Amino acid sequence: MPMRSTCPDCGTTTDIADEYAGQTCPCAHCGKPVNVPSGGGVVPKRRGTPWLDLNWCSLRNVLLFMMFIIGCNAIGMGLSLLLPAIQAAQEASRRVQCVENLKQIGLAMQSYHQKYDCFPPSFIPDENGKPKHSWRVLILPFLAEERLYSQYRFDEPWNGSHNKALAEQMPSVYHCPTDSTSDSSQTSYAMIVGPHAISDGPTPRCMSDIKDGLSNTIMVAEAAKAGINWMEPRDLNTEKMIFRTRAVEKDLRLETCEIFRCHDIVANVLFCDGSVRSLSSKSLYPKELKALMTIDGGETVPAGH
Repeated sequence: MPMRSTCPDCGTTTDIADEYAGQTCPCAHCGKPVNVPSGGGVVPKRRGTPWLDLNWCSLRNVLLFMMFIIGCNAIGMGLSLLLPAIQAAQEASRRVQCVENLKQIGLAMQSYHQKYDCFPPSFIPDENGKPKHSWRVLILPFLAEERLYSQYRFDEPWNGSHNKALAEQMPSVYHCPTDSTSDSSQTSYAMIVGPHAISDGPTPRCMSDIKDGLSNTIMVAEAAKAGINWMEPRDLNTEKMIFRTRAVEKDLRLETCEIFRCHDIVANVLFCDGSVRSLSSKSLYPKELKALMTIDGGETVPAGH
């Protein structure tokens, strides 16, 4: 690498090859001897770790970037730890709303009984005895749904040309927020129906018919993803029923006759006294569940059901 040397006599600066470093050479201009510095007066560029050459501004940016990455990782870890708790809190809120839905249905049932001296039948039959209208339609006026009730036609079936247009107007009280069915016209709740249930289908029951006690007899239970249109006169038939509660993994129809619970561990059910309780699938035997569904079976029901 050429080095520059300045003549002390004439002041001429000359580029000298580095092989002459530390020697005496004649000036190219005046011929006087010139001592060439051993280092050539050139400060070699520092070599080493690249980040040592960063100025303060660049180093600060690197540190800020590193802090940002660390912060993002910490936030991600924190959210992953909080997510189960958040999901649990959301499900608890949905379960509370489900209980409130059933309580409102229970109050409507009580109001219906007060007016007509009986609970509504599961369905109103047609001239051939086939189910035509559902109890969910009959109690609409007692759910502050008088306008919707006035639009419903009892002179045609629930799925007639006029009535089926009302399907999308299902009251929110008929849907549990945990029930993830994509059809907004499907209900999450079904009445218990059978010869010794709260209704045998077309026959209504009054409170005096419930010999086992209002607080010991289930009226309505969860029916998650059962595929029941809220106006459809179809419910949970005890004559075909498997007496257990079960979570639903896919869309099923209610012919399998189990209580398809909306929630992971418990099924919310409405009793004839208007109370709502959560039945655990782990602590309730089939015979106990069956006993809770009859109005006059005289069965012994364990305390704390």
